[in-house]
Formats: sequence, structure tokens, C-alpha cells
Amino acid sequence: MQHRAEARPESGSLTPAPATTPTPVWAAADGNVAEPPGSLQEYYCELCMEKSQEIKPFILHILQEVDEEIGKGLEGITVNIAGNSRLMMVERITGEDFWILCRILKNNPYINGLDVRYNRISDVGAYYAAKLLQKQHNLIYLNLMFNDIGPEGGEVIAKALHKNTTLKHLRMTGNKIENKGGMFFATMLQINSSLEKLDLGDCDLGMQSVIAFATVLTQNQTIKGLNINRPILYGEQEESTVHLAHMLKENQCLVELHLSKHDIKNSGMKHLCDALYLNRCLRYLDISWLSVVSNNIEGEGLVALSQSVKRNPTFSNIYIWGNKFDEATCVAYSDLIHMGHLKPDNTDVEPFVVDGHVYLAEVSNGLKRHYYWIPGYGEACSQSSNAGFSLVPIGQHL
Repeated sequence: MQHRAEARPESGSLTPAPATTPTPVWAAADGNVAEPPGSLQEYYCELCMEKSQEIKPFILHILQEVDEEIGKGLEGITVNIAGNSRLMMVERITGEDFWILCRILKNNPYINGLDVRYNRISDVGAYYAAKLLQKQHNLIYLNLMFNDIGPEGGEVIAKALHKNTTLKHLRMTGNKIENKGGMFFATMLQINSSLEKLDLGDCDLGMQSVIAFATVLTQNQTIKGLNINRPILYGEQEESTVHLAHMLKENQCLVELHLSKHDIKNSGMKHLCDALYLNRCLRYLDISWLSVVSNNIEGEGLVALSQSVKRNPTFSNIYIWGNKFDEATCVAYSDLIHMGHLKPDNTDVEPFVVDGHVYLAEVSNGLKRHYYWIPGYGEACSQSSNAGFSLVPIGQHL
């Protein structure tokens, strides 16, 4: 049987595929579509042979596991093809591999999550991810972190979410979509009313896009979790922090906010504290750091933040490690913990006393322990190191 060829964009190109698509391999000769093969493995192998594409043993192994889960009658399955798994030998997939995967998954009612972190799908794969979001109406979780996706790939994914009404959680972490891509995602949040959690950490967002997110979230009442860690900001005026503080005064939906490495100083922290006196929904604030480029909050600002926690009973989780602690800061957070305003599992510092002076030590609580990588010993279950599970529960995903 002859099949019409489907044009696929080559690596580095986002040229859309023609409207015509190839006849599926299970199509009958008279044009009527029969049932697809009995397993994802079979379908994958047939598509690879049809398109003269290499069959990847790693993908085949994962699809075998998914077939077994489907055979047990399980639903709501997440397909995990992470390129950094320590539990098995992996081969990172390309945009062309991802095209095959999207073909397999787009009509499958048993699958509602896809994790392809740390692969090489690039902007080519972003194009197919956008198509998947348009056609797969069961998908609630999509993890594309660290996949060499740029501003153009970010644009097509953001635009696909204009009409998507099912996706709840998207991770774009580490893809350098830059300010241009960030603006498309901010625009998307003016239209989309179903996405609940968006992760754009380490995406090289600029001042313009950070301010755009702050502006949009004064109106968007769906997003519960937002990560805009490590933007590329210039200047000393903390303009973006002022806009974020204004947003927190208006927004009554956001539960979890990540502002790591925004170079927030005392003046910016005071704006945030003023907002937190009025905000009654935010429960998790991360103003910590992960590298040399950190927030620059000193004792005065950190003490002001501790006062906000006392006055706002909704505020339950605060992470401050990496800023500049003086003795007043150490005493303030020691008091918060000992008085019960801040639970020890809900912060990344722990007080201790030496020669009558209070100090703060770092503890590994928060979201960061398994933020960038998959634990080598299996699934993580510690709530203190993965607080987002309970704060913004979207299925099993963080």
C-alpha cells in the first residue's frame, strides 16, 4: 500500500508540516480506518519501519512497561522517557524520535502525562509538542525541561495553549526561550484558563517578560504555581520586584511563587512584605539561590519578611538560604520556628546556638532536591524536600 509522504521540519527549522498527513499503517485499503495495533510497542515499530527511522531500544523498553500498565487496566499513566534517568541505560531522543512518540500518544486515552526531560528534541520537537497539545485531549502534564528549545519553539508551544483546555502543568525549565518566548507565554496566560502550574525557571527571561507575567497575573485566576527563577535582569531599580509585589496584592489564586536569583535587595523585599500583609492565598515563597548569582537580601529585609509570616496565617513555607544573615535575622527565624509560626519542615534553615549566639544552618527542604534530576534510588516521597506535592497537587506531579 502506498502512503503519502509527510514533510517533517529538519533540525533547527520550524517549517510547518503540510495539512495532508500519511495514511496510518493500520488503514484499510478502502480508506476505512481499522483499529490500531494491540500495543504501543507494535505501533512504534511499524511507524519507525514505515518512516525508515531507527528503532530505539530505550523507547521500546518504556513503551513495553506502559503496555503492561494498560494491560492491568490502569489509567492516568505518565510516559517517562527522561534522558537523565539513573535507573537504566538511556539514549537521548531527538525531535524526529519525538515526532514518532507524538503520533503514538495523540489518541491514547490511558495516558495523561509525558516526561521527556533532558533530551534533544529542540525546536523541531517543540513543533510536534504543540501539535500534541492541540490533538491529545487527555494530557494534563508535560515536562520538556532542558531540551534545547529556543524562542521559536517557545512561541509555538505557547500559542498551542491558546486553545488547549486540558493541560494543567507545563515544565519548560532550562530551555532558553529568552524574553521573546517569555512574552508569548505571558500573552498565553491572558487567554488560557486551565493551566495551573507553569515552570519557566532558568529560561533566560528578561525584565519585560517578568513584568508581563506580573501584570497578567493580576487578572489570571487559574495559575496556582509559577516558577520564574533566574531571569536576566539589568539595573538596580528592582522594577520587576515592584510589579510582582503589586501582583501579589491583587492576585487571589497563586499559591506557590519561585523568585530565586532575582537579585532582590532590601527595598524590593519591603515591597514584597507590604504585599504579603494583604495576600491571603500565597503559601510558598522561594527567594533563595542556587549559584553565585543570588538574591541580595540583608538582615533588615529578612526580618521584615519574618514579620509578614507572623501576621499572615496563610503563609506556610519560606525558603531564604543564600541571602545575607545577620544576628537579628537568625533570632527572628529561630523565634518563628520555636513559636510555631513556621514549621521546621517548611523552611530551608535550622537555628542553632553557639556561645549564646543564634545561627542558621541550611537544611535540604523545599522543591530543589529533585528539581533538576530523577533520584537514583527510585521515586522520591519526602514531603519536606518536595513541598509542592501538597501545596499545588496536580496529579502526582510537582
